[in-house]
Amino acid sequence: MSLKNNYKATIFASCFGYVTQAIMLNFPPLLFIFFQNKLGLTLFQISFLISANFITELVVDVLVSKYSSKIGQRFLIILGEALAVMGLCCMFILPDLLSNSFVALMISMVLCGAGGGIMEVLISPVVEACPTKNKAGTMSILHSFYCWGQVAVVLFSTIFFLVFGIDNWMIAAMLWVLVPIVGIFLFSKVTIYDLVEEGQESKPMEILKSGIFWVLVVMMLCAGASELAMSQWASAFCESALGVEKWVGDLLGPCMFAVFMGATRVIYGKFADKLDLTLGIFISTIICIVAYLLAIVSPIPALSLAGCGLCGIGAGILWPASYSIASNKMPRGGVFLFGMLALAGDGGCLVGPFLSGQVSSWFDDNLRAGFVVALIFPTILCVISLLMFLKNRRLEKQARGNK
Repeated sequence: MSLKNNYKATIFASCFGYVTQAIMLNFPPLLFIFFQNKLGLTLFQISFLISANFITELVVDVLVSKYSSKIGQRFLIILGEALAVMGLCCMFILPDLLSNSFVALMISMVLCGAGGGIMEVLISPVVEACPTKNKAGTMSILHSFYCWGQVAVVLFSTIFFLVFGIDNWMIAAMLWVLVPIVGIFLFSKVTIYDLVEEGQESKPMEILKSGIFWVLVVMMLCAGASELAMSQWASAFCESALGVEKWVGDLLGPCMFAVFMGATRVIYGKFADKLDLTLGIFISTIICIVAYLLAIVSPIPALSLAGCGLCGIGAGILWPASYSIASNKMPRGGVFLFGMLALAGDGGCLVGPFLSGQVSSWFDDNLRAGFVVALIFPTILCVISLLMFLKNRRLEKQARGNK
């Protein structure tokens, strides 16, 4: 397959980029309990490691949105992959070099966050710019590769820990470094398409003054929080709250979550051009709410585990569908629009897990209490999507009445 002037190659490279992002976001959480026991980190410090990653992404989202047109998308995406390599390498090098393990891991998370922030802003508009027919479906398929990357990280890392022991986690980190290295090669070769023709892109202030933009911002924030509050704490929840072994918790927590999320995105991608995006989000948020309630109140461990998986189904389309709605509502938004939405989504990815961790620490590390707070986000998104759906139906009826 030729990599030049082939939009399928561009989409393939972009999907690979989402696998890199999945590694950066999901490999460290598998080690949270180990870091807590072996390195003496507290749950409070672990929550700050998560926060460091997403705070960095937030800062990078703003910078990339503002300067990507001047620096160039190809250079920035390659830089993002390179920062991922550095972040993963620092994870297994710095703890032995620095006396403070928390600082060492913080540096690693900041580098990973910077790489993830760059790719989060730029990969989606790169794929949106490709000349595909079903853009909403392609966007959903793209985001499914984050899920398959998450499954790969959890599954292969868990097998590695079982066979070689979790004390050798640094070797696993070294192996995962190979993925962003391949990503650097791919993005150095593929064609990068322009989302909006030069001079046709909406000005930042024009976007910021739009009412629908701020609705989309809230949607993205809630989508990120709904997904990551469960995803980031699923492994620790299964271990501590349900009392299962680590490898069981990893497979039945974050791995099951990712499988259901990825499958939902693939199925949705096949039929996205035939479905109402707002209705899809509304149904998905209902599923999310039920999933969180199962995890919170069920006295039966099997049902709590089912809640983790069900949340993957509910959260599946929230992020890509919100992107697609934004592209339909503001077609001249360009990279700045996607950057601001990525900023909002990453803000949710920061707020959701952080609040869950903080509230859990206030209740003797009870993660069920943390999930009660996380339940707020799918509830807000549920109300917004329902109002948007009803408004769309009202406008359609008016349009039919005027004919």
